[in-house]
Amino acid sequence: MTEQKSLRKHALLSRVALLTALVLPACMARTIEPGAMSPAGPSAAGAAERIVQLPSGATLTVAADWAVTALADGLTLEDPERRLKIELVEVDATPGLSAAIVTAWARRRQDFNRRELAASDSPGREGWDLFRWARYETSPDEARRVSALAARKGSLAVVALFDGALAAAQRRSAQITLVQESVRPAGYVRETYRGRTPRALDAARIAQLKTFVDRMRDAADVPGISVALFDRHGTLIEEGFGVRERGRDEPVTADTLYMIASNTKALTTLMLARLVDEGRFDWDTPVTHVDPSFKIGDADITRRILMKHLVCACTGLPRQDFEWLFTFHRASPQDQLDVLATMRPTTEFGALYQYSNPLASAAGYVGARAVKPEGELGRAYDDVMREKVFGPLGMGRTTFSFDAAFRTDHASPHSWDMTLRNVPIDMAVNYSIVPVRPAGGAWSSVKDYARYVRLELARGRLPDGSTFVSEKSLLARRVSQVRTGESSWYGMGLWIEDIKDVRVISHGGSMFGYKSNFFFVPDAGVGGVILTNADSGRGVARAIIVRTLEVLYDGRPEAEESLLSGVRETRVFLEGEQRNWTVPADPSQVRRLAGSYRNATLGQLVVQKDADGVAFQFGGWKSRMGTRANPDGTTTFISVDPGIRGFEFNARAASGVYERLRIGDAQHIYEYEAQ
Repeated sequence: MTEQKSLRKHALLSRVALLTALVLPACMARTIEPGAMSPAGPSAAGAAERIVQLPSGATLTVAADWAVTALADGLTLEDPERRLKIELVEVDATPGLSAAIVTAWARRRQDFNRRELAASDSPGREGWDLFRWARYETSPDEARRVSALAARKGSLAVVALFDGALAAAQRRSAQITLVQESVRPAGYVRETYRGRTPRALDAARIAQLKTFVDRMRDAADVPGISVALFDRHGTLIEEGFGVRERGRDEPVTADTLYMIASNTKALTTLMLARLVDEGRFDWDTPVTHVDPSFKIGDADITRRILMKHLVCACTGLPRQDFEWLFTFHRASPQDQLDVLATMRPTTEFGALYQYSNPLASAAGYVGARAVKPEGELGRAYDDVMREKVFGPLGMGRTTFSFDAAFRTDHASPHSWDMTLRNVPIDMAVNYSIVPVRPAGGAWSSVKDYARYVRLELARGRLPDGSTFVSEKSLLARRVSQVRTGESSWYGMGLWIEDIKDVRVISHGGSMFGYKSNFFFVPDAGVGGVILTNADSGRGVARAIIVRTLEVLYDGRPEAEESLLSGVRETRVFLEGEQRNWTVPADPSQVRRLAGSYRNATLGQLVVQKDADGVAFQFGGWKSRMGTRANPDGTTTFISVDPGIRGFEFNARAASGVYERLRIGDAQHIYEYEAQ
């Protein structure tokens, strides 16, 4: 999904992704799922924005409903509920950015004494010479994040001090991103590709891109990457780089299958577009008119949700992924729709970007029911996708069947072990997507998936010129539904972004050990697919997109430096995260665990103790656990197995057996009780 394990740390942190990781909880910043105003109309942006200025003349953009207080040395920004505060402080950069951050905290909070967990420099961009970020220690019960980000321009440092509730940070993540992306020094003129004629991707430029892919694969320690790149005239690249599994020799190819995770969403909305053409419903049809059983946990919003809203990330439903991550071994698609019926919005309809996998999953199942009202829901969806999308497009290797994928050329998933080396990981937790597979459960190859992206470039026409889907129905999916950043929006399972004033349509995918992207540039007629078999592949996939645009438009070469810096910063981030972990778990804390625990929603947790420590079994998957002593005296048990590291269970009892363990995402808390 574009973000595995809710929003866990992006494998390679761009400057914007880094801020997200700094303000969201560890188990929320990974992803289980990156100019000009959008032309889509008022609904695209949500609340209006305004440009504000710092004393130095540096500018930034802030949502109109945020409070802005001007001070002699900066600005203070607060969200409407006063749950988030971003303090922008201008200080002397001469002593260095570490000192600048300390000075900024001293000016705003003389008693600030939180311990720094991790900090790192990051190369400058957007007019800045250098960045430095820092993250600080908090206790689980605080449910907040405290961080700092400093930017230097000459002798000036602008330091952003962030302190906010996790729930508010997730609800308003797009508005935080807007601030982060828009801060620029006075007088800076951005590079633009507007007005430039895209270059032909000739043999020399293709060779540059191939070399870049392999070099970045090695830098990010990704075992295997498959890439397809094409234009309106034909295929430019269609090959693999590296191996299917570390320690084995079989190479990845253009036909190798990978889990494509949330890149499934675009295929699901393509299926819906074909059903619109068939007259089964319209994009503006209320979902309850198509499927009267559909509902979420708010009756009014249920009535207001139209078919186009099911995959728009704009309804106010927050991320709520633990239900399917912990219950998939006993859950069916209908079970997941029943859980969706209990989920409640946490922001106003259409106001803010909030990404819901269960709602996106419902899109596929509602569409399938419209075609095949009888029979098991998952099979109906699989059949409709095969009949309406995979078969007609010639995507013969694309499948929702794990067994079918395992019988052929497929890539194994990889993630970081405790030494931060990518190793093969257990596939078990990836089965969690099966009950919600319209949101992210497909396996595909770059050769297969490129057939779909070519259709997008051809505006719904097949290579023989025949119409596969009407242009009207296809392009409706690209209409911006909600703002996600300064120059980005979300449509229907599609990410809409202006990169240096060139419109790029894309999406990312993230399951455990698999990271991927596809993209296309409508004006240039160029598209691509990047599939990787490691969590560190996310940054590489993004870098390949950015580098392709640099080559296409003779842009400044920034992609490689950004990727290499991201690799370094990710290592610092992960090292800081695990610095306070005790692995194996502290025996004195393990002895206080009961034999099993239960939560009414997530099910049973079985504690498996042995001479090597302790593991937690969650039905369909399990992990070895470490421990962390928190500043408030509580203990946290943390999953440490590669690929699933970072699930945190907080134990609060002062003495005796731990009767309760608590886990949460940014907006939901689940308490397990001892059995």
